[in-house]
Amino acid sequence: MVSRTIFCLSAFLVLLVLATSASSSKVLSPYYYNHVCPKALPTIKRVVEAAVYKERRMGASLLRLHFHDCFVNGCDASVLLDSTSTIDSEKNAFPNINSLKGFEVIDQVKSEVDKICGRPVVSCADIVAVAARDSVVALGGPTWAVQLGRKDSTTASRDKANNDLPSPFMDLPALIDNFKRQGLNERDLVALSGGHTLGSAQCFTFRNRIHNETNIDPKFVKQRKSTCPLVGGDSNLAPLDPTPAHFDVAYFNSLVKKRGLLRSDQALFNGGSTDGLVKAYSSNAKAFWADFAKSMVKMGNINILTGKQGQVRLNCRKVN
Repeated sequence: MVSRTIFCLSAFLVLLVLATSASSSKVLSPYYYNHVCPKALPTIKRVVEAAVYKERRMGASLLRLHFHDCFVNGCDASVLLDSTSTIDSEKNAFPNINSLKGFEVIDQVKSEVDKICGRPVVSCADIVAVAARDSVVALGGPTWAVQLGRKDSTTASRDKANNDLPSPFMDLPALIDNFKRQGLNERDLVALSGGHTLGSAQCFTFRNRIHNETNIDPKFVKQRKSTCPLVGGDSNLAPLDPTPAHFDVAYFNSLVKKRGLLRSDQALFNGGSTDGLVKAYSSNAKAFWADFAKSMVKMGNINILTGKQGQVRLNCRKVN
């Protein structure tokens, strides 16, 4: 009787350990590399800061790279893979082609990190996530504890990139639905859209807005039309807010003044359910920073690969 009890107890403990392992296998930690390579994060920061100081726009590019990675099959560095006979690269998707940048910086980070660690232990997916955070900090924004331990994918999907990435032409219901499908709510939508406090957009993404829409400041229209005519100049750039190289609340102030550059920007402040958040962030940088940091961590957890589900690539552009 006693031996049977001990056997049952042992079996229960084994099942408990297995269940705990299964449930924690997807749990990331900001301390993941502390023992295997304590110099990994300082190395990433050093390379990213140098790249951003050399070209301020690179900060926006690296932040956008993380966003475009996570919204397509999760935060798995699939966006970094080049085309092969078996890989239909996401780089060639409509939202990314001739637009997404920062790949060379990620390559440099990977090279430096692998050198300092003595072997390839840091995944490309983690590098992209940390580079996004370090870019925001380098441009005056908040910091947050990046959760680490992602593995890299062995696949990519141009079709999913075309279908899953939010479009600059979306209205508010479409944006809310798009983010909801990623497990993100309206607060996440507004906070993460605040990343548009950095960077620029090409003329073709906002041409229809400045030439045809009415919920827009006339003076702003005149200013933007000077570099984005009705025909031609598709790749001409315009800043997403008045201070495109500084992480602040100017983006939200622009929306309140009906000076949102993209239709998807102004949709956040156009008589809908997100007006209140936009208004609140426009006058409270501390609240925006706190929510942005929380939403970045939340986004960074979308459909992650851990353990044996993926790999640590030797080269971020190709599968091992």
